[in-house]
Amino acid sequence: MHFQTKTLEEVLLQEEVVDQYELVLFNDDVNTFDHVIETLIDVCEHSPQQAEQCSIIVHYKGKCTVKTGELRDLQRRCTQLLDAGLSAEVMQ
Repeated sequence: MHFQTKTLEEVLLQEEVVDQYELVLFNDDVNTFDHVIETLIDVCEHSPQQAEQCSIIVHYKGKCTVKTGELRDLQRRCTQLLDAGLSAEVMQ
């Protein structure tokens, strides 16, 4: 009878700490649902259903996190939302 022995090696993984930021969209009384939905699809790469859900949350709750990620990416997307006439901010 032959027995195999297995050696257990402890592998240490070094995790890269990446700060997560949120792109928050705020409600306004100016933009239509269609405009908000189309803009979220274009800027945040939302599906039509996701964009519609976010627009409803913004309407009833006053704000909604529409994207999370790295600061530089969200700042670019925030600028695009602002340029489209929406009210948005990047938060940590």
